[in-house]
Amino acid sequence: MELTKEQIENVVKDKGYNWFDKGDYNLNIVGVRNSDTGDEITNKFDDQITLSYKVDGEWKFHCFNCTTDSGKYWMTENIMRKEGCAILKEGQYSSAYRIDKHRNSYFALCQRGAKVTVYRDANKDDCYDLNNDNTQTGYFGINIHRATAREGKTSTQVDKWSAGCQVIASNDDWKEFMEICYKAREIWGNSFTYTLIESKDII
Repeated sequence: MELTKEQIENVVKDKGYNWFDKGDYNLNIVGVRNSDTGDEITNKFDDQITLSYKVDGEWKFHCFNCTTDSGKYWMTENIMRKEGCAILKEGQYSSAYRIDKHRNSYFALCQRGAKVTVYRDANKDDCYDLNNDNTQTGYFGINIHRATAREGKTSTQVDKWSAGCQVIASNDDWKEFMEICYKAREIWGNSFTYTLIESKDII
């Protein structure tokens, strides 16, 4: 679906979350999990990360294909923790992210500032089990990073790219995303809020 800034803003506000509209590059980073796929592990970049912010008082809006879910490899073949693979729970995670090195490799938005809540799924049944009775809250390295490092390329399968992280498919989109984050850091400091909603909440 084609998303708009107004749709994202309405859902964020309806849920009682913070919406940042003061000053330039005050970023609203909002992930949209694809509700149409239900609990199926599609292993595709079929979710979206959006950026809404002002420049010289005018709103800017970007939408990048991503995954907000763990890849098939980590869900069904090589679960990293006995509690189960992590799937970020919907919600707003205030000041949870900072620009830092992802896995000591390249700069991304890394979970450094606050705890996040994840579902845990350990049964390898080819379905995401988003069970509120099986969640954990803490520091799990649920970062926002890229898939392919190849310039001009876009990854099409999630596979090992995500074990709970939010991952942007296109290298070009990733560069644009980070350029905007760097500008925001210059003004607001190295602290970013991430909000995750579901597409079914968008009217």
